[in-house]
Order: sequence, then structure tokens, then C-alpha cells
Amino acid sequence: MNNCYLPEGMLLHSPENKEYISSPAGLERAMREGKILESTVLLCDSDLRLHVDLYGIRGIIERRDAVYCRRGEELKDIAIITRVGKPVCFKVIGFSKLNGETVALLSRRAAQEECIRNYLADLIPGDLVRAKVTHMESFGAFVDIGCGVASLLSVDSISVSRISHPSDRLSVGDSIYTVIKAIDRQQERIFVSMRELLGTWEENAALFQVGQTVAGIVRSIESYGVFIELAPNLAGLAELREGTDDHSIAQVGSCVAVYIKNIIPNRMKIKLVLIDTYKGEPPHATTRYFIDCENTAHMDTWRYSPLASQKVIETIF
Repeated sequence: MNNCYLPEGMLLHSPENKEYISSPAGLERAMREGKILESTVLLCDSDLRLHVDLYGIRGIIERRDAVYCRRGEELKDIAIITRVGKPVCFKVIGFSKLNGETVALLSRRAAQEECIRNYLADLIPGDLVRAKVTHMESFGAFVDIGCGVASLLSVDSISVSRISHPSDRLSVGDSIYTVIKAIDRQQERIFVSMRELLGTWEENAALFQVGQTVAGIVRSIESYGVFIELAPNLAGLAELREGTDDHSIAQVGSCVAVYIKNIIPNRMKIKLVLIDTYKGEPPHATTRYFIDCENTAHMDTWRYSPLASQKVIETIF
């Protein structure tokens, strides 16, 4: 996955970036070479200009240069204000005087337009891209897929195991891999998915054996049993037993210990027995990818269900 247009913050501490932004001469060279750089926003003034830390010289991003807007989209002040304290990408477009001080004129919009033109415009469904979680809503997570350009990772595309909110799986600031799910060229919107990278049913089930007692997370409670997530793309069912306190053990979101009673590949079922709850680090807190995301550029199809299963769950890009 060779891509120089990374999510914001990933260039910040690179030696090349530091070299360019640490002196006026470096900034002038970056302007001549058309380099995309990064630094941190110090403040947003009353004219909605972003002031950027450039190690001894002040960088200014005018309001009109702060954000790329899609066709028909209005530039909202909140999109500028929320950049304070965060890394932003930019291109150096000139130098000027502000209250007697020499400042570097920067454009985040220009960097984003270059990213769209040279990278995002060539993407197709099935391409793998780096992403960074920027904020979350109940319906999904918004992720930066390059130079601050946002894409939607819907909640149902995060994993096969059902979750009620993206925060069940992700945190703001997480650096993740995603795959292009769909592209709306007319509206200039890109949608991504993650579940295709988290393994098939068989790949996940192979991590467990009948007779083991393992950790899981309660995801839903039904009249016939409790669905417990063993891995992001794998869940099992624990039937509620009469004469037990399973109802009090089972609370959505709680960490539980479960006994694996049976694994049935042709039905994609794992039968579990609830043992106990526990407090502490939830299982699989670190995302595990089942393909080499760094060296895989594209995938055409993905089949989650085993070939022996009558139920087919797959993605065709």
C-alpha cells in the first residue's frame, strides 16, 4: 500500500517534515517543491484564521484555505474551530507581513485538493486505504482517509459481530486499515468498510477449541439466549438456562467468561455456556487483521461464510 497522502498527523514527526518546517529556508524550499507538510494548530483568531506552529515563524491559514468543500457544500465555522490543538496538513503558498511580523501563508485546502486529484480520484471499490478515526456518531465513524478528507465507516461495516455504537470497537484517534466499499462520484463521497479485513468465520473460529473457557463481550440479549462476541468477526450463542442466574450475569457490554460447548462450521454456530462476569481489559482490545494490509492494494471479493454453509455472507467489490 504505497500512498504518500496519509491521514493527518502521520507525517508530523517524520524527519523530512521537521526539516522543512523548522526554518524559513525550509519553508521556501517546500513552497518551490510543492510539498505537503504538517504541524499543529495553535489557535483560531476572531477572523477564523488558523495559526500554525512552525518552530520560530508563524504560519497562517486563512478561513477560505482551511477546509476543502465538496460541490454545493458550505464551509462551516465549526470545521475550522475544531482544528485547534490538532495536526493539520498544508502547502506553503507564500509569505507576508502581519503586524510587522513575517508569516508563512499556508493552505490546507490546496493539500486536500491535491490528495483528491492525485490519490482519492483513482480509488475504486476494493482498494485498501489507511484511515484515522476523527469522530463518531451512532450510525458510524468518520475517518480521515488522506489529508483530512473524511469518509464514513458505517456501524454495520465495522465488524460482522453486531455492535450498538462505533465506540464499542473504536476510539477517536485510532489509526486503522479500511477497504473502499462504495464511491459516489457525483456527491464526491467515499464510503469505507473494515469487517472484510478482520477474518472469515473459519479463520476466527480456528482460534478457539471445544472445551476451552474464554473471554467474550455480551452484545445482545434475546429471549432464547445471549449473543457473545468472541472476536470482532465472531460471535456465539449462550442459551439461558433455567434455574440459573444467567439473566443477572448477562448485561449488554459486560465482559464474561464462557465455556465453548460446540463449534458447528456448516451452520456458522458456536454454542457457549455462561460462566461468570469479570472486570478489566475487554478481550481483543487490539485490532487483528487477517490479511497483510500494508502490502495488499486491492481485494475483489470476500466470503465470510464457510463453503459448507448454506447461508452465504460475502462482499463483492
